Amino acid sequence: MGVWELLLVGVVLLLGLCGVLVPGVPGSWLVWAAVMWWALKDPRLLAWGVLVGATVVLLLSQVVRWALPPRRLRTGGATPRMAVYAGLGALAGFVLLPVVGAIPGFVGGIYLSERLRLGRHGEARAAVRTAMRSGGWSVLAELFACLLIAGAWLGAVLAG
Repeated sequence: MGVWELLLVGVVLLLGLCGVLVPGVPGSWLVWAAVMWWALKDPRLLAWGVLVGATVVLLLSQVVRWALPPRRLRTGGATPRMAVYAGLGALAGFVLLPVVGAIPGFVGGIYLSERLRLGRHGEARAAVRTAMRSGGWSVLAELFACLLIAGAWLGAVLAG
């Protein structure tokens, strides 16, 4: 697979990661489709292993999301700005503290957004709890799964 094709797969992966944060966009399916496209174009055992792993991780994340309460982010006070901060926080946490750093990064991003909006620690903390209860855990589960898949894809591309 050429460099341009790999870059295009990476762009689709990034669009999928952003799509997880936007209601109504099938972000996790975009991530899976990008990995499938890469595996079909690069028929090595490692590529197929990443595709199988991505499928299992996405199915598990869907089971976790079904077990969680439904998303009611707008009624919980979530804003597009909060989604951007949460997504950037999760990405930074995933990079700084590989894999597990996405969880505190996501929550920290929501806290930072609310702290800047509300100005006080107590109110920002209460807003984080409300956001997480109104669907934040569901978004975090899907985003975490997609970050794992993107990380596995990047590792496979760099390794091979």
